Amino acid sequence: MSESRNTTPDTPRPVIRAKGEPRFPGGPAADPAGSHHERRIRSFQPRRSRVTAGQGDALQRLWPVWGLDIDGHRVLDLDEMFGGLPVVLEIGFGMGEATAQMAADDPDTGILAVDVHTPGQGNLLGLAERNGLTNVRVANGDAIILLREMLPPRSLDGLRVYFPDPWPKKRHHKRRLIQPEFLTLAAQRLRPGAVLHCATDWEPYAEQMLDVLTAHPDFENTVPESGYAPRPAFRPLTRFEGQGLDKGHKVHDLLFRRVLPEA
Repeated sequence: MSESRNTTPDTPRPVIRAKGEPRFPGGPAADPAGSHHERRIRSFQPRRSRVTAGQGDALQRLWPVWGLDIDGHRVLDLDEMFGGLPVVLEIGFGMGEATAQMAADDPDTGILAVDVHTPGQGNLLGLAERNGLTNVRVANGDAIILLREMLPPRSLDGLRVYFPDPWPKKRHHKRRLIQPEFLTLAAQRLRPGAVLHCATDWEPYAEQMLDVLTAHPDFENTVPESGYAPRPAFRPLTRFEGQGLDKGHKVHDLLFRRVLPEA
């Protein structure tokens, strides 16, 4: 059979993967939860970006050790996963630089970091290996399914949501993560006294966050006199945040504590 006009015998053919097959052998699944969970509006959009050779190598070597797919089929044993450390869930970590810095600064806290961005997953795994960070695990998929299906009640000592997609158009506000329903689910997985820490540089989203958190009976503001909190020292200044500040954006931190509602 003759070659097509657009190829030569030495031209590599594109790799065709089955639906759900990982981009990297042994790495994160393309659609870990599949279609067996209900359809709903999601707060995130998976992004197809170029994965560097180093990130791809980290995904193949380290995913079986420090990675997990959010498939919704099992309940995680966080004590076993983190050797008994208190665990903070981080939803959305970008390229992972801030996550790695927080893990290095606080080795006595485990960080379960969730994202769907494959280059970021590989980058964080590589950072963890290079810096000897054994208190980081990287989860791939939908954080709602993780919270609802895979984490036991009162298993988390903190929750971080830094610079989530603000979905600025009014018709997309329903896609924002910080909503009353999400807070109710998060409250069920947080231990009393655990802190939910949000940060955003989008003023209207900060105002919505403050409104829904203040109104929720399971949370109380750690700085009720001012509403917003100063940036805590443990949250690194990220590259993304720096870009926003350069554009004149104002960053708002919100730190709300999980409380038990009055009987």
